[in-house]
Amino acid sequence: MNAPLREPSFRESVDLMFNRAIALTNIPEGLKEKIRVCNSTYTVRFGVRLRNHIYTFTGYRSVHSEHMEPVKGGIRFAMSVNQNEVEALAALMTFKCALVEVPFGGSKGGLCINPRDWEEHELELITRRFAYELAKRDMINPAQNVPAPDMGTGEREMAWIVDQYRRMNTTDINAAACVTGKPLNAGGIAGRVEATGRGVQYALQEMFRHPEDVTKAGLSGGLEGKRIVMQGLGNVGYHAAKFLSEEDGALITGVAEFDGGIVNPDGISIEDLKQHIVETGSVKGFAGGTYVENSASVLEEECDILIPAAMEGSINMGNVDRIRAPLIVEAANGPVTAGADEALRGRGVVIMPDLYVNAGGVTVSYFEWVKNLSHIRFGRMQRRQEEAQNAMLVTEIDGLLKKAGMSEGLSEKFKQDYVRGAGELELVRSGLDDTMRTAYQSMREIWNSREDVPDLRVAAYLVSIDRIAAGYKSKGL
Repeated sequence: MNAPLREPSFRESVDLMFNRAIALTNIPEGLKEKIRVCNSTYTVRFGVRLRNHIYTFTGYRSVHSEHMEPVKGGIRFAMSVNQNEVEALAALMTFKCALVEVPFGGSKGGLCINPRDWEEHELELITRRFAYELAKRDMINPAQNVPAPDMGTGEREMAWIVDQYRRMNTTDINAAACVTGKPLNAGGIAGRVEATGRGVQYALQEMFRHPEDVTKAGLSGGLEGKRIVMQGLGNVGYHAAKFLSEEDGALITGVAEFDGGIVNPDGISIEDLKQHIVETGSVKGFAGGTYVENSASVLEEECDILIPAAMEGSINMGNVDRIRAPLIVEAANGPVTAGADEALRGRGVVIMPDLYVNAGGVTVSYFEWVKNLSHIRFGRMQRRQEEAQNAMLVTEIDGLLKKAGMSEGLSEKFKQDYVRGAGELELVRSGLDDTMRTAYQSMREIWNSREDVPDLRVAAYLVSIDRIAAGYKSKGL
């Protein structure tokens, strides 16, 4: 009797996918190994007195690659956090940053904690102590290691961390750049909260600009009317679903959450569903669709595009045979295991890989880091000058049209839209859009030109590996 196939762990999946790509390069064996392994992982166990008791917490900060510095990667708060997971996520950060040409190495951190178990003031004490333990070893530092939000953390936690770093480094004028994903009042940047979800939208928009790539997925036309199933309606899933449905005309026909799912072939109002979740804490009872108790089964609904935006390993050997989407867009980190990836490729399913799709967060984090180092808001110096210049042009053209007998001239809406200069949010979105377009083009060039490159994931890794290898070679390796 044959033994059942063992599901690779998250870390093993990352290594297997990396190995598929690295085998297609002529990089020396020693350098291949250097690119593959994690440079270091720091484990900290610290105590905090809470509720008249001392609780001990375990946290990690892993550095995968320092071919560029500082290294970059989020900090997640979850009970599932462990060393292998953190190291796998750090590796993905390295490849992600290289793919989208963000000048960082890869890092990741995590604290084994359920944030829901603690009051806000208790969570602040825990976060500050964790930040202290990392910062005193330069594992939080604007020039060396720059964390960001991840699962279970957000602007609030980043504000606590940057304040803790300032207390420890009172003369560092660049202290605000020690973390990204901060609230605006603490040195954050407009558009950071929505950045990863916005990046998912830009990634799909760029793919659909290339009909030959869309055809490979068995689809045609544009995004309008495409049926999308979304797993996870957290920060990434919510924004991606909102933008794709409201701006691109896609239909969100299924949403899977931790306590069940909602299905509606006519489309789900994401804003209404999000409001329902905020008010009730659950998707149950939502009037805009049919409730499904087993949320995992929602991933198996027939659709055009499946976007897993929750945990790693959600598409695996246990359910891969029931996945019916011809195009999978990995908004989460590692949502498709290596075994499932192989099975899907064998069926001709096109997968847009995580190291590309969810790179919007680190891209806008880069913009925030640059803003903090330059100590000035984007658009502050040039916005009004642009508006004055545009107003002169509009006035001149409007006058010429009226002289030529067009009594109405330019419409007021056109004048207002054209004259308005770009503020920080517009510049951030422009930079993110350009980044996602350029990165996709670098992948598709390899995907469409090399017969030995079967999919976008291998193409993405090849682009990243080549850039990382160049970085190490410039250091003398």
